[in-house]
Amino acid sequence: MNPPQFSVNVDVQPDFITVHCSGRLTIENGTILRTEVQKFIKPGARIVLDLTNVTHCDSMGLGACISLYVSSKSAGCRLEIINLGQKVRQLFSMANILSLFESAADSTTRMP
Repeated sequence: MNPPQFSVNVDVQPDFITVHCSGRLTIENGTILRTEVQKFIKPGARIVLDLTNVTHCDSMGLGACISLYVSSKSAGCRLEIINLGQKVRQLFSMANILSLFESAADSTTRMP
């Protein structure tokens, strides 16, 4: 059996939740991300998606991020995306959604 192509590691802090993503965020794996993050979406919450170790993202992976953004926004939750790799950043940029995720505008952003 192959190792999982995509995994998430959730780090719960008092002020925010960081979701560290690794691997390929694709059609097969977008549901994993949505299911994990959905658990933490609530009014006033701050969720940070750390894409440092995401090696590839396709349109369905992008769709998962947009879906989470919409769910967060309607719940009054703040969703940020940090540490986009160059290819993933290009995809977000081409889809014209970089501005939706506040921290995504600055690739140098790192968690404290």
